[in-house]
Amino acid sequence: MRVLLVGSGGREHALAWKLSQSLQVSAIYVAPGNGGTATLAKTQNVATAAEDVDGLAELAARQRIDLTVVGPEAPLVAGLVDALHAAGLAAFGPTQAAAQIEGSKVFAKRFMQETGIPTGRAEIFRDAAAAAAYVESLDDLPVIKASGLAAGKGVILPESKAEALAALRAILVERQFGEAGDAVLIEERLSGPEVSVLAFCDGESARIMPAAQDHKRVMDGDRGPNTGGMGAFAPSPLATPALIEQVEREVLLPAVRGLAARGAPYVGVLYAGMILTAGGPKTLEFNCRFGDPETQAILPLLESDLLEVMLACVEGRLARIQLRWSDAAALAIVLASGGYPGKYATGLPIRGVERAEAQGCAIFHAGTAVREGVLQTAGGRVLAVSTTGADLSEAAERAYAGAAEIEFEGCHYRRDIGRTAQHEAGAP
Repeated sequence: MRVLLVGSGGREHALAWKLSQSLQVSAIYVAPGNGGTATLAKTQNVATAAEDVDGLAELAARQRIDLTVVGPEAPLVAGLVDALHAAGLAAFGPTQAAAQIEGSKVFAKRFMQETGIPTGRAEIFRDAAAAAAYVESLDDLPVIKASGLAAGKGVILPESKAEALAALRAILVERQFGEAGDAVLIEERLSGPEVSVLAFCDGESARIMPAAQDHKRVMDGDRGPNTGGMGAFAPSPLATPALIEQVEREVLLPAVRGLAARGAPYVGVLYAGMILTAGGPKTLEFNCRFGDPETQAILPLLESDLLEVMLACVEGRLARIQLRWSDAAALAIVLASGGYPGKYATGLPIRGVERAEAQGCAIFHAGTAVREGVLQTAGGRVLAVSTTGADLSEAAERAYAGAAEIEFEGCHYRRDIGRTAQHEAGAP
């Protein structure tokens, strides 16, 4: 089978890596791909942007693609799956209507409230003055969220009411996020450890993957600004069988059934960001795709053929297949450019990837490119070093040994990915 994979990050490299292992896959076209996807067996990069809906639909038709796999959220929210369906082509990913569950925080919050999915309290505003008055009336500091996609920067946790008011002004008055800030959510700030629970979906049923934990802050000890993710591990020791059963019963299945009832059957990966509060698990957000870097820690544990799982989702027979997962633990460390998540240089040569791979690490490229035969940095998050082990401690030891082999100017990474997992297992 011929596969088109849309995206250019570490998530897409991990997907291409796993799909290339399928005996059913003959060719994978990655649009636009990166320096890592360019070197995989069966795989070639294509210079079509992930947001070019018409161009991607034309590419899929021209290359006689059997299945298109959409990695990032932006093309899903823009309706790429709808365009492929209109051309009679199969796609793994939700339609535009179903992708609203990530594309519009207003839609998602109202959907959760109407469906009875546990989540924090929130009020929705489009008027800056009304929003400011509401913040002034609160006893506790809220979370401020721009409703639309804002490249991961639309969720603000103010440290004072002045910061909260400044965030509202930036979103609703100064329009710093453009149309993504047409509305804001002023949401109850919940506390507790966070767990990412992802599931394959076929429009009717859901099959849960090993739960993961992401590390968003740039520095050790969860300090510094938020990033796209500095590392992840799976399975989370917080995700007991009882917790997973509860999330499936109260969150994922109601979401799948609720979307189907609204005429938007959900096909693809549904990601529930959960916070484990003292009052029980609550849903922070839904994402309409695989997480990044969670994918780099989850897919190494999948023993089933990923293509077969995706086809089962697309063909509505997910409940009839068996998913096999390793009993091991997996951990991924993100190596970032100097200055990230702020300004950073690109075009810096990268050395040592082969040495890390020789130690048994999978190296997933994110912000890389090959120029004149030299692997170079091309983004903020550059690489993810991913390994498995009998437990998280062993996986971390192997991953950090691999990370130490890789060099580029300004390279930095957290030294505590997975280190607090056992301690967190005792949290509420």
